[in-house]
Parts: sequence; C-alpha cells; structure tokens
Amino acid sequence: MGSTSQKHRNFVLESMGEKPVTDVAGIGETYGKRLTSQGFDKAYVLLGQFLVLKKNEDLFVEWLKMTCGATAHHATQCYKCLNDWCNAFL
Repeated sequence: MGSTSQKHRNFVLESMGEKPVTDVAGIGETYGKRLTSQGFDKAYVLLGQFLVLKKNEDLFVEWLKMTCGATAHHATQCYKCLNDWCNAFL
C-alpha cells in the first residue's frame, strides 16, 4: 500500500457494508455532500462507479474531479483506497 492515511488503512481493513461515502480516503464532508446529492451516498455505490470505469485510474480520477470537484490529489487518494480495497476483498 505504501504511505497511506489512517482513514485509508481503516477502510481497507474491513468489508464495505453500509459505510458512508465519506469513509473512503480522499472524500471529506464537502465532496461527500456533492457525491451524495448525485446519488453516491454509500461507499459501495462509489465502488460501483469505480468498477464501471474498469478500475482505470485516469478515468476514475477525471470522473471524480468532474462529479464533485475533487482535486487531483484527493481523487487519487480515493482511487488508491478503492483499488487497495478491491485487491484485499475481490
């Protein structure tokens, strides 16, 4: 995983369940509200979009930037978090 935040490590350690989208690394309250308003209220819904984009980093990062105004840094954190979760559980 490399250097990751505590939020990232906590997310990747357990199954997704009904976690809110704000539990994903890189997604704070502001981005979370924007995503929720577009139907991405749960982490598993965001994971669905991640999988629809075939786990492609460039596509997902650009999608997240356009969808909720995330910075490239935060969008990349989110990508890495979901990718690491997939590597652990899928």
